[in-house]
This record gives sequence, C-alpha cells and structure tokens, in this order.
Amino acid sequence: MKKFIIGLFVMASVQYSSAQENKTSNIVPNYAKEEQEVIQLSKDKWQWMADKNVDKLTPLFDDKSVFVHMGGSWGKTQEINVIKSGGIHYKKADIHEVSVNIIGNTAILLNRITLLAVVGGNEVTNPFIVTEVYIKEKNKWILGSLSFTKVLTPNDAPH
Repeated sequence: MKKFIIGLFVMASVQYSSAQENKTSNIVPNYAKEEQEVIQLSKDKWQWMADKNVDKLTPLFDDKSVFVHMGGSWGKTQEINVIKSGGIHYKKADIHEVSVNIIGNTAILLNRITLLAVVGGNEVTNPFIVTEVYIKEKNKWILGSLSFTKVLTPNDAPH
C-alpha cells in the first residue's frame, strides 16, 4: 500500500511539472514548426502594438498592407501613425483561441480575442475575431492584412 501511495504521488508530481512546463512554453502544441512561427509572430505583434513599438512593427507590415477596423480601413503609413500617436492604443489583447492555415507562402491566422484599447481617449473592451494574413518573402513572414470583426455578445443581440 505504501509503494502504491508513493507511486501515485510521483505520478501526480510528474503530471504537475509537465503541465507547468507546457503552460510557460512558447511552443504551441499540435502545430508544425512553421505554423508555430506565425503564431509566435502574431503574439509578438500584439505586444509590440501594446508597447507602441513602431520600430518593430514597421518592417513587419508590408508597404501594401491593409488594416480593417470598426471605424474604417487604411494602409501601413496610417496604421503606424495611429499607433505612434496613440490614436488607438492597443493596451492588451487577451487571446482565447488561435488557428493558422498555411497555403503556399501565405499564412492565414485567426485569433479570437478580447481587446482592451484606448480609442479617442476612451478605454474600450471589445470581443473580436481578428484575421491576419502573412506572406513569406525571403524566408521572413510579413503582415499583408489585419482585419477586426466584432463578435456579438448576448448584450449586443437585437431584442
């Protein structure tokens, strides 16, 4: 009986350590290396947007990239200027789900997020499905499109 209890304790300890290890790992399970690369790049992009780090974002955004928001759409220059000026401050993107499909040299990434942002001086929180399209050029992923689609919550539904 004593050996059985010790065995259970050891097994529980190993499972706990594995869970902790997976929780802190940057590796996304069940995705190929290239897909994991795009997922990590997307996570990094959200952090750079929160930090208003236009030095990292400028080379990531293709010169012909497009950005679709609730209030309009525009290109790279305006998006960089909006981030730099704080016109939209992407404070925090809580990522709930992520999927990525790679077709040739194009990666289509979908994130279901809750975005905390400051827009026009007002702090707002919105649930979105965000579509990100990345193109691989010279062994480097660049962003070609980022589109926000607001998800309806029960409070938003028509009565």
